[in-house]
Amino acid sequence: MYQDEGDPAVRTAGSTSDTQGLGPLLVSLQLTDSAFPSGFYTLSHSLEGFAQAGAVDAGSLPSLLEDLLLHAVGPADATALALAHRATLAGDMEAVVRIDEHLFASKLGREMRQAATRTGRQLLDLSQEVFGHPEIGDYFGRVVRREAPGTQAVAAGIIYAASGVAVRQAVASDLFAFCASFAGAALRLRLTDHRRAQTLLRGAAPVIRTAVEAALRRELADVGASAFASDVMSGRHERAEARLFAS
Repeated sequence: MYQDEGDPAVRTAGSTSDTQGLGPLLVSLQLTDSAFPSGFYTLSHSLEGFAQAGAVDAGSLPSLLEDLLLHAVGPADATALALAHRATLAGDMEAVVRIDEHLFASKLGREMRQAATRTGRQLLDLSQEVFGHPEIGDYFGRVVRREAPGTQAVAAGIIYAASGVAVRQAVASDLFAFCASFAGAALRLRLTDHRRAQTLLRGAAPVIRTAVEAALRRELADVGASAFASDVMSGRHERAEARLFAS
């Protein structure tokens, strides 16, 4: 029998279902919004180094982004995020610290290590206030006491897990945030325009899906990047006379 949406019973049932389904989604949307002050806007993820070397242009941006997703961010940060998410749900914060230390050690360049911990600390600090989950504040305390490095990916894993965001959605959200940050850096470096930046993001969607599924299958021993050109460009960027981005 047809029921009008104005029926109070229908409205109540619908709102309960929407609340349960939309809560984690809204957390993901807030954390991936470029307006969320996590510090991602200060990073180019080695793109400025490639630009300074004349090694990238508008035509090669999609290929570079794909390589970073599949061989750098996916095997390293996305995998660590997934592992930290699961460990947080299990209440094993000592395992989270081990994942954090492993990811930090896997970052070869000083610039990348500093960028990861600066954004991670900022993310934890703000999120304990915004989301109010005790796991976030507890881990931020560990970082302040220098008991853990506080890398961005591990911080995100803790926040997503504490906020009820499923691990697959959490990894996908963080990878999209990386892509959006990369596209924003390309805009500021005048390697693309606003329209092509959106095409770049949409084109990365299948790669994100591949990177997510691979990250969910890995173990701690697998955490680490193999995009050595990015490491080289990051090392050169550290010594550049003029820099727009912190990485």
